[in-house]
Amino acid sequence: MRKGLVLYNNILAGELTETDEGEYEFEYNEDYVVAYPDQLITFSLPVRREKYVANRLFPFFEGLIPEGWLLDIATKNWKLNANDRMGLVLACCGNCIGAVSVEPVEQDHES
Repeated sequence: MRKGLVLYNNILAGELTETDEGEYEFEYNEDYVVAYPDQLITFSLPVRREKYVANRLFPFFEGLIPEGWLLDIATKNWKLNANDRMGLVLACCGNCIGAVSVEPVEQDHES
């Protein structure tokens, strides 16, 4: 499982997760839902308490991934597969242009 904290204008808005089963989940942070009920990160993911679940990475987060020569640099420098979309989001989207960024969450590998 891989996770990233989704920030909107440096405020924790939610968490993006790639599950071990290959599904993607996005869930708004409870404090964000209460404080900013009308401040959605994208029209396709309005603020709500329920988790969003999809079989593919949500198009909004796909759109944050660099393209072209920037994608080539990212895949070579971080040794990532261009098809590893969650890996690219976690590696490349911590300092995006715009209001939204994604910070990787280090996973504890203890069983």
